[in-house]
Amino acid sequence: MKAIKTASKTAYYKMSSFIFLYFFTWSSSFGLYALWLGQKAGLDSVSIGTVFAINGVFAVIMKPVYGYIMDKIGMSKSLLYFVVLVSALMAPFFIFVYQPLLDSHLMLGIIVGALYLSLGWYAGVAASESYADRFSRLYHMEFGQVRMWGSLGWALAASFSGVLFNLSPAWNFGLSSATSLVMLVVLLSLKIGDEELKNNDVISSQKIMFGDVILLLKNRKFWMFSMYVAGVAWMMFVAEQQFSRYFVTFFDTKEQGNAWYGYLSTVQSGMEFLMMMVIPFLVNYFGAKKGLLFVGALVGLRLIASGLTHDPLLISIIKPFYGLEIALLLVSVFKYIAEHFSKRVNATMYLLGYQAMIYVGSIVVAPPAGYFYDRIGFEHTYLVMGGIALCFTLISAFTLSACHSLRSGVPAPAASAESNGELAPLKR
Repeated sequence: MKAIKTASKTAYYKMSSFIFLYFFTWSSSFGLYALWLGQKAGLDSVSIGTVFAINGVFAVIMKPVYGYIMDKIGMSKSLLYFVVLVSALMAPFFIFVYQPLLDSHLMLGIIVGALYLSLGWYAGVAASESYADRFSRLYHMEFGQVRMWGSLGWALAASFSGVLFNLSPAWNFGLSSATSLVMLVVLLSLKIGDEELKNNDVISSQKIMFGDVILLLKNRKFWMFSMYVAGVAWMMFVAEQQFSRYFVTFFDTKEQGNAWYGYLSTVQSGMEFLMMMVIPFLVNYFGAKKGLLFVGALVGLRLIASGLTHDPLLISIIKPFYGLEIALLLVSVFKYIAEHFSKRVNATMYLLGYQAMIYVGSIVVAPPAGYFYDRIGFEHTYLVMGGIALCFTLISAFTLSACHSLRSGVPAPAASAESNGELAPLKR
């Protein structure tokens, strides 16, 4: 028993280290992506909106593919190895490929960049989080106990990434590539114990087939969950894409705004780290559905408050609450999916129904959002987006399925093919 506990701790430390390094790597560079596009690549708001829209197209394509692969390979690390290798190419790609293409052949540069970022970050982070969720459930842990180290990694990198950016973005990209090599070493050493893989309730013995995806798309619960994502998560993430550009306008110089944005991103990620420890217990107590509804309320109120304030102190106080929203959203989403959908399509549901749907929002919402930022200003656009988030939160209170709650004693849904979103075994 002691040996098993020791092995579990070792696996936990390695998995947590991998997540920490992954988010550190991308925070070093990608956390200032919108600023890089505007200040270094010289793109305007509409062009930046187009970049995010096309990034969204590629993300929507790659995320379900990654999810399907994850459900096929179970706890194999093959896909993660590929993601790490893509991440290691950060510096040469941004310096020698991406920026020159954006300067000389804008549309080609946008497409090439979208493919790279989807493989390494947009779909890569979703695959990493899905793997971490399975890992935590195999070892009877809370997902937040592993994912919180990603928040810490993002916070640590964000604490000085703005300063490095002011010196030269090449420092950011070089740090990211170097850290990716350390991440590869950690991943090579990570092993899942045979005891955890035997007779578990996390990995299905029946591997996913394409017909399972079709059945998932016919499931009403899938579309009700997707509607919540469209109304709440779209507003949350699209608003955040260019929030850094709005934020720096509150300061006397861009350099001062860049630095403060980095500092507050650290505070935001620190809040996310702390909340990841606490939120799982609150979601267990109130239920995943109420967790999702609370996220919607927070998003709507934060965006409205961002649009109403003209004070740099107030906008600085508002900014870190995004960390609370992220923690509550991620934990609630994973628990909602585990409760209502088959384990055979667990990763596919996460990457298709949640992650891919988020980036449909980049395709649909990011370009008009960029247009309205220039025409009516960030503040008025945020007021509209906040109102939309609140409306969809109200609708979702009636359309999302009930979840297990320790507070009210609501039992978990019956484990039937229809009520639990379970997929009947297909003929092979």
